[in-house]
Amino acid sequence: MGVHAGSVKQSVILNDAILQNRSSKAGLLERAFALAFRGLVYPQIWEDPVADMEALDIGPGHHIVTIASGGCNALSYLSANPAKITAVDLNAAHIALNRLKSVAAQQLDSHEQFFRFFGEAKSTENPAVYRDRLRPHLDAASRKYWDGRDHFGRRRINGFAKGFYRKGLLGNFIGLMHVIGRIGGVKLSRLAAAETQDEQMALFERHIGPLFQRKSMRFLCSNPMALFGLGIPPAQYRALAGNRHMADVLCERTRKLACDFPISENYFAQQAFGRAYRSADAGSVPPYLEEPSFAWLGERSKRLEIRHQNFIEFLASQDAGSVDRYVLLDAQDWMTDQQLNRLWSEIGRTAAPGARVLFRTAAEETLLPGRVADELLAAWDYDSELSQALTRKDRSAIYGAMHLYRLR
Repeated sequence: MGVHAGSVKQSVILNDAILQNRSSKAGLLERAFALAFRGLVYPQIWEDPVADMEALDIGPGHHIVTIASGGCNALSYLSANPAKITAVDLNAAHIALNRLKSVAAQQLDSHEQFFRFFGEAKSTENPAVYRDRLRPHLDAASRKYWDGRDHFGRRRINGFAKGFYRKGLLGNFIGLMHVIGRIGGVKLSRLAAAETQDEQMALFERHIGPLFQRKSMRFLCSNPMALFGLGIPPAQYRALAGNRHMADVLCERTRKLACDFPISENYFAQQAFGRAYRSADAGSVPPYLEEPSFAWLGERSKRLEIRHQNFIEFLASQDAGSVDRYVLLDAQDWMTDQQLNRLWSEIGRTAAPGARVLFRTAAEETLLPGRVADELLAAWDYDSELSQALTRKDRSAIYGAMHLYRLR
């Protein structure tokens, strides 16, 4: 089969973002990650939008620029009624998913239909809803993606009939963890059914924590490729591990996910341990999937612009002082010093008065001092106290820290 121009473009921009070492073993790992990252990675974005919105303090006139990922957060930010959200991503599968969600918000008649498609995401009715109600309103690239087939020859849209949250690198990684648990005599889904936090903690200490001490698990965690399913490239693997064994780091982060919040209020834990959202109640789903949200989601989703583009390139095309909020997820963990300085130069140029920048890191410390030029950082104040408080509130748990910068 021939290679399409769009595939070539995506390959180039992904390689530019990911490849820091053009040769050596590290370079081979980065190339392997770039190859894996071309398909669907996140059926659900793994950052907490509730913590995000507390950090961002979104106002009615604001323009937010965010990395799209699975789209849960960009759509959830609409609850704060901003003027515009631009969601950019290098991954074509994520762009197609964001556009599908936006079209569905505008075309479906009820929260029940919308939740069946994106909340339950495993109804045999969904492919017909796609064909009759959504496909005619999608752009050509998104139609081509959802009409197309995966590596096993299955139509991608049929993922919403059989369990979409089990798809992608993240879904496959979570499935692998459940298999490893069963081999070790542990049924991870027991934690998802816990009634109290005391029960959650007891189940973790008795069953899940000891899994990370097994030789097989420690061997698996020592291979950076094993964490590609979490969307962690080799450079971020090194930052996440630090001087510790990766199994110990993951055990600590999994403990936070499993124990620090009631399961009924943490949909990340529900998906990790139970492989499904419990209900459409607040806390059990991202805010955009809650039942009251459907009343405003369709109209406000028209303010969501979705672009298959590099974050820096998009900012370079914008007017000075035109952006109020920036959400970088963990992308800076992947960047070279040159890329970081380009990014913050464009952030500084496009930042409106009162602008805020929010990002996460695998390690606990902000990575900017010493890497971004002092004259660029001098325009910003780092809110250490709020950053630490938000890190404790972030239910997704996998990151070392959240970081908030405010324009002086």
